[in-house]
Amino acid sequence: KTLPFLSDGFIDALRFTSEKARELGLRFDLTLGSGWPFGGPMVTIDNAAGRLRYEHARIEPTSHFVKVPAIGAGEKLLAVFLAHVEGSGLDPHSIHELTNIKDGLVTLPDHSAGQYEVLFFISSRSGMQVKRPAVGGEGFVLDHMNRAATDMYLKTVGERLMQAFPANPPHAIFCDSLEVYGSDWSSDLLGEFKRRRGYDLKPYLPALVNDFGPETKALRRDWGLTLTELLNERFLAPMQEWARQHRTLFRIQDYGVPGAALSSNAYADLPEGEGAQWKTLSATRWAASASHIYGRGVTSSETWTWLHSPTFRATPLDMKAEADRHFLQGINQLIGHGWPYTAPGIEYPGWRFYAAAVFDEKNPWWIVMPDVARYLQRVSFMMRQGQTVNDVAIYLPNDDAYASITPGRDVNLREMLAQRVGRDLIPQLLEAGYNFDFFDDDAFKQTGRVEKGALWLGTNRYQIVILPNVETMRPETYRRLEEFARGGGTLIATGQTPSKAPGLKATESDHSLIRETSQRLFTAANAPARVAKDPLAPFKNVIGKLAAPDLTLSAGARDIGFVHRRTSDADIYFLVNTSNAKQTGRATFRIAGVRAEWWDPFTGAVTAASIENEGKGPIVTLELEPYASRVLVFSKRSLPAVRTSEATASPLTLDLSHDWQVSFGSSSAPTHYTVLHSWIDEETTRYFSGSATYRKVVNVDNEMLDPKRKIYLDFGEGKPITEQP
Repeated sequence: KTLPFLSDGFIDALRFTSEKARELGLRFDLTLGSGWPFGGPMVTIDNAAGRLRYEHARIEPTSHFVKVPAIGAGEKLLAVFLAHVEGSGLDPHSIHELTNIKDGLVTLPDHSAGQYEVLFFISSRSGMQVKRPAVGGEGFVLDHMNRAATDMYLKTVGERLMQAFPANPPHAIFCDSLEVYGSDWSSDLLGEFKRRRGYDLKPYLPALVNDFGPETKALRRDWGLTLTELLNERFLAPMQEWARQHRTLFRIQDYGVPGAALSSNAYADLPEGEGAQWKTLSATRWAASASHIYGRGVTSSETWTWLHSPTFRATPLDMKAEADRHFLQGINQLIGHGWPYTAPGIEYPGWRFYAAAVFDEKNPWWIVMPDVARYLQRVSFMMRQGQTVNDVAIYLPNDDAYASITPGRDVNLREMLAQRVGRDLIPQLLEAGYNFDFFDDDAFKQTGRVEKGALWLGTNRYQIVILPNVETMRPETYRRLEEFARGGGTLIATGQTPSKAPGLKATESDHSLIRETSQRLFTAANAPARVAKDPLAPFKNVIGKLAAPDLTLSAGARDIGFVHRRTSDADIYFLVNTSNAKQTGRATFRIAGVRAEWWDPFTGAVTAASIENEGKGPIVTLELEPYASRVLVFSKRSLPAVRTSEATASPLTLDLSHDWQVSFGSSSAPTHYTVLHSWIDEETTRYFSGSATYRKVVNVDNEMLDPKRKIYLDFGEGKPITEQP
C-alpha cells in the first residue's frame, strides 16, 4: 500500500527495512528525498530553484512609457535597460539603465532616432517540480545555490528521515544527478557576484544575452564560476557536513545543473557516475577521476539504467558487457538500477520502471544472478586493490566552458567540456595504450604538485598533461605546468595554445603572461612542449613519439580496453573486449622482471600465463571472445607451469546438430526437431516464455572418456550483427 512520504507509517517501514538489511548483512543507503531532484511541499517559492528571466520589447519612436512584464510570486525586477538596435543585434555602446519606474511603467528618455529595445532582467524561479515523487512528496525543486533553502530541507526532510535510524545510521545518504533544469540564478546572486568577482554584474546583465565583443566571454565566465561556487558552498559542503554529523557518508552524482565542476567532488565521500560510454568524457569517468584525485577508494556508478528497451530483453551478457565498460572507466562498485517492486497479486510478469532493467524474481534467468554477481564481485574487488596507474592527465578548461553559457540554457559544465575535448582525443589515447584522468584548476590547486618531471594530483603520478583546445588559462596554473614541462614532463596542446587569462578583471599583464608562456612552451627554440593543431592528424602518433605507452596492442585491437592498478607487489591488468566480434592479438606491457598469472573472474582460479620477454616488455597473446574479459597479474612470484597435453591423437567429435526432443513445461509431449534450433524459430512456440528441455541421447566411446582429454560443447562461432546505438 502507498504510505505518504515522511508519514509515521513511512518512517516505520523505513526503520523495518534498515533493520532487515542489517540482519541480512546488506549495505543500506538512503536517498534524502522523494523522486529527484531534492524538493517537495516544504519548499516555498522563495526557496525554489531560481533562474534569470530575460524579457525584451521593441518600442515605437513615439513611445514615452513601456510596461514592466508581470512580476509573479518569488520574482524580483533586477534592472531595465534601453538599447539601440543595430542590424540584427544591439549597439553595446548605446545601452544604459532605466531607473524611472513607477506603478509598473518605465519612463523612456528621448529615442526618436532609430529603433530601440527595452531589456528586462528579473530574478525568477524555474518552477520545476520534483520528478517521479512519492505521494506526499510533490512540490518545487530546491534552490541548490541558497544556503537557507538547503538548511531548511535538511531540517525538514533529512532529520525526519533519520528518525528511522535511532542507533544505526545508513552507510551513506545519496543525491542523484543534478538535474535542476533551468537553474542559473539565486536571489542574492548580484551581491555574491560583486563580493567574489570584485565588480557589479548589474550594469553588464545585457552582455549575458547579447554578444558585446571581447568582454562578453569574460563576463559569462565570471557568472558561471559564481554559480559553481554557490553550489559548492551552499549545497554540497552543507550536505557533506550534515552527513558527518549523522555518522554517515555523502554519496552523490556530482554533475549536471547547476554547473558542478569536477573539483566539486571534493565534497563527495563517495563520488558516483553513470553511463557506459567509455571513450568520451562521461559522467562515469568524471566521477572516477575525482575519486583518484581526492583519494576516495571506492567509485560507484549507476548501472544498467537503459540496458534494453523493452527492459525485459536484457540478458546476463548485456549486464556483463555494460558493467565491463564501467570498470574500464575506473568504477569499482556497481549500483544496479533495476529491481522494480511488484505488489502481491499482480499478474506476471509484474511491474516495471522505464529507466531500469528487470533483475527480479519475475525474470526467467533470475536463477543465474548468483553467477553474474560473483563475476561482478571479483572484478570489483580487484579494481579496489592498490592504486590506479594512469599516465595522462587531461586538463578541463572550465573557464572556457563558462564563457559560452547564456541564460535559459542549462549550465551543464561536464557536457560543455565534452564538446571542447572533442570526439577524437579520448579514443586515440586509449587505442594508443594510455589511460587517463581529468582534472581542473581547483583540483590542481587543492591536491597538485610538480615534482621531478611529473604532475602529482594527490597520490597519483602523471607523466603526460594534455591541454585540449584551451583558450584561456589562469596564470597560476600555467606557471606550474611550465615548471612541469621544463622538468621533463610531456605537455601537449591540441587545436590551439592558451592565449588569454580568464575573467573581466584579468589585466593586460595577465594576458601577456599567458601569451608569453605559450610562446616559450610551444614555439620558441628548444620549446619543451608540443602542439597538435591538425584535428585530422592521428594524435596517437604525436604522443607515441614522446612517451612509451602502458600497453601496446597489435593492429586492429581498438575495441580492447584496459585498467592498470598497482599494489606493493603486483601489477593488475583488467582487459576487456568491448565488441561483439572475437579479438586476437599480442599485448606488450611496460613492466620488467616479472611473471604473469591469469586470474579467472568467473571461477577465481589462478594459473600461470605464458609470456614472451623482449626489450620493450613482456608480451602476452590475447584471444578474447566477444565481450570477453580477463584479469592478468604480474608479480615476482612463480606458479608451476601449466602442463600441456602430450596427446597427439586427433580431436574426437560427435555431431549433435540433429534429432532433438524438446519439451515445454512439465506436461507437454516432446516435439521432434530434425535440426537443432531455437524454439522462437517455430511459429507455435515463438512467444513461449518459461522452461523448456532439449534432450538428445548420444553414445560416447571409451576413448573420448579418457581422463587426459578435455570435453567441450561447441555451439559454433557466433555471427556478429551490426551494433545498435
